[in-house]
Amino acid sequence: MAVAAGQPQPTRMSSADRRVLAGTMVGTTIEWYDFFIFAQAAGLVFAALYFGPLESESAGLAQLVSWATIGISFFFRPLGAIIAGRLGDRIGRKAMLVFTLVLMGSATALIGLLPTYAQIGVWAPILLMLLRILQGFSAGGEWGGAALMAVEHAPVNKRGFWGAYPQIGVPVGMILATLVLFVLRSSMSAEAFLEWGWRIPFLLSVVLIVIGYFIRSAVAESPVFKRMIERKRDTATPLRNLMRTNKREVLLAAVIFIGNNAAGYLVIAFLSSYAQRTLGMPAAPVLLATLLASFGWLVFTLVGGVLSDRIGRVRTFQIGYGLIFVWMIPLFLLIDTRNVWLYGIAIFLLTIGLGLSYGPMSALYAEMFPARVRYSGIGIGYALGAILGGAFAPLIAQALLGRTGWSGSIALYIMALCVISFIGVSMVKETRGAPLEADESPAADKALNRP
Repeated sequence: MAVAAGQPQPTRMSSADRRVLAGTMVGTTIEWYDFFIFAQAAGLVFAALYFGPLESESAGLAQLVSWATIGISFFFRPLGAIIAGRLGDRIGRKAMLVFTLVLMGSATALIGLLPTYAQIGVWAPILLMLLRILQGFSAGGEWGGAALMAVEHAPVNKRGFWGAYPQIGVPVGMILATLVLFVLRSSMSAEAFLEWGWRIPFLLSVVLIVIGYFIRSAVAESPVFKRMIERKRDTATPLRNLMRTNKREVLLAAVIFIGNNAAGYLVIAFLSSYAQRTLGMPAAPVLLATLLASFGWLVFTLVGGVLSDRIGRVRTFQIGYGLIFVWMIPLFLLIDTRNVWLYGIAIFLLTIGLGLSYGPMSALYAEMFPARVRYSGIGIGYALGAILGGAFAPLIAQALLGRTGWSGSIALYIMALCVISFIGVSMVKETRGAPLEADESPAADKALNRP
């Protein structure tokens, strides 16, 4: 497969190509399946089962702490990205993809077996947070490897499209998780779900781990990494080199992700809980609406990848962030009608901007960094962006709602982050078609503002 400009571009996807794309998508699918069911449990279950005693101290405190458990793992994503990036830039992308997949899925399954506060006391919330931290650590190393496997295998003129495959793991994971939750909430009482039903989605992740392991084990190593090793261009200190030569790119990568990640976590975590707990909408129709929106997110993420191959990564991002910005106020006006149909329309239309500002991310990030530090660079940039964006977005949204009593304050918060990310991506010179083996091209480094 061609990975450099000027080489012949394959016109038909081979079985090996399909294995690569499936392997990159399966890990992010499991990651976001895990995160979505955790976020839903944080909104509906954990406050009562693991943080209940806090409610006697202050009304609503248990729910705020429950939301905070989502964010705490994000602080460990950079650590996972650093370690996985260091090893991934030295021993290869494939080995780290298999490792992070197993680690993440195992932590999720153990949450499904975790005793409650009523059973083991304070150890219950402590163990819950430790497992959540383990999820965050593994997720920090997961995305970078998946993005690179897709983009570094891709033909030059299809990097955006191929790079969108690990990105659609988000909506695919949401679809799987929402289907499971929809079936459970429709087939059992609220009491049964609170007592034991919520554990089933966590335990089912074992099935996804086994499937993902066999798919990823069959994927070939990245051709760019192979050539880098053959030419002995690996380094024992990729992190040190990254911070010395590509600090600007790391910071820009983080800033670019903030707005998308925060808006995405509203869909993943906050809006469903807000509709059910605050507005009193029935659970099953809300989950069904979220499911339909997930399909929209999938389609528009692929559209974003394809569009970036045609008009450029930066322009596609700008369009996506502009759409999110414009839609935030109407989004909450529709949701606050308490009409499930309008709720579904509101979040579905939000996914247009989400997809366009997420689909091109793998290609953009990969083209921003030279091969010798690429895994470390995109992983750390992505992890930092997640901390600043989505880590505490549900918690901040809940706090804003509680303080102002006006859902529009949440919209203004997301709009401000979109402006920041729009400015960040506008500071990147267009990367489409840049050589991925940029170590060998000083001209390409200069064109991308690299030292």
